[in-house]
Amino acid sequence: MVSETATARTESTATVSWQAGIVAGVLAALVMGAMMLMQMRPVLEVAIPSMYTLMGGTAGFTIHVAHGAILGIAFAGLAGVVGFDSLGKSLGSGVVYGVVLWAVLAVLVMPVWLGAVGSPANPPLPNVSTTSLMGHVVYGAVLGAAFPTVERFF
Repeated sequence: MVSETATARTESTATVSWQAGIVAGVLAALVMGAMMLMQMRPVLEVAIPSMYTLMGGTAGFTIHVAHGAILGIAFAGLAGVVGFDSLGKSLGSGVVYGVVLWAVLAVLVMPVWLGAVGSPANPPLPNVSTTSLMGHVVYGAVLGAAFPTVERFF
């Protein structure tokens, strides 16, 4: 007599989006960071490290990439709610996300934070910079393009 036993197996996909968000966020932050090295080196070398009372070296670039990963997770959460069904929608949403990050974090939060810690690199409030805007648009575009691509590998 042969008997068969059926076993139900449930796979969780809850971790897929946030993991893809980290990878896409890091990739986007690396691209933006390369632009910053060429166009806004003092921001990486002084402003970003001083937000955490650090100085120089690679601290600013490392922190920038960590911020990119965290913001990539937030983008993954947004993707989960909105449900991007095409690369185009993800890319467009990424660009909008980059502009919003610039308006809130670079224009408003960063100058307040740098002022609060007494940074020598304290920019004016609001800190409106078209170079920074372009960097954040590129971050968002790379994030939006990379996220659905990376998500397939998880």
